[in-house]
Amino acid sequence: MIASLRGEVIERDPETGVVVEVHGVGYRVQVTTRTLAQMTVGATVFVHTHHHIREDAQVLFGFVSRSERAAFGVLIATHGIGPSLALAVLSTYTPAELSDVVASGDLGGLTMVPGVGKKTAERLLVELRNRLSIPALDPVDGAVPEHSRTSALSDVREALSGLGYGSEEIKDVMRDLAGSDQTRDAATMLREALTMLGSRRA
Repeated sequence: MIASLRGEVIERDPETGVVVEVHGVGYRVQVTTRTLAQMTVGATVFVHTHHHIREDAQVLFGFVSRSERAAFGVLIATHGIGPSLALAVLSTYTPAELSDVVASGDLGGLTMVPGVGKKTAERLLVELRNRLSIPALDPVDGAVPEHSRTSALSDVREALSGLGYGSEEIKDVMRDLAGSDQTRDAATMLREALTMLGSRRA
C-alpha cells in the first residue's frame, strides 16, 4: 500500500492529475484542482496518498495534508460518493470548510459542488454529519432554530447569486456567515454579506 510520495513533478494535466517521479519511477496521482494549481512541472512535492484498488484498476489519489486524505476516506465510504465526486467535494471545500457546511446544514453549499444536486446534498448532510462526528446544533436562548438558520443561509446564497456575485465570492462570505452567531435572520445576514463583499471588492 502506497501511503505517500516525495519526488519531482514531471507531468501535469487537469484531466489526469500529475506524474510524480520517485527514484526513476513515475507515479500518476489524481489530485484536487486546488492542489493541482499549486504544482508545477519540475517542482519537488510531497503528497499523502490514498491507494484505491479495484478489480480493474489501481489509482493513487494525492493530498497535501493528512486531514484532507482522511476526509477523502470518509467521503468515499459514504453511499453514492465515488472517488471522482469526493475529489470534486475537496476541490470545492477544505476539510474544515466541509465540516462547517455540514454542521450548519448548508444545503446550498453542497450543491455548489459539481455533480451534487439537491437530493444528493440532502442525503449527504445527514450521512456526513454522522461520519464527520458533527453534533446536531442545539439552539441556545435567543438563537434561531437550526432549520430556520439553514433556510436563512440558503436565502442569502440565492440572493447573492441573483445579484451577480461569483461562486467563489459567495462561498467565502457564506463560510464567514456560517461560523458566526446564530441569532440573525436572513435580512440581517444579507446586509452583512453585502458589506463584506463590498469591502473585499474595494
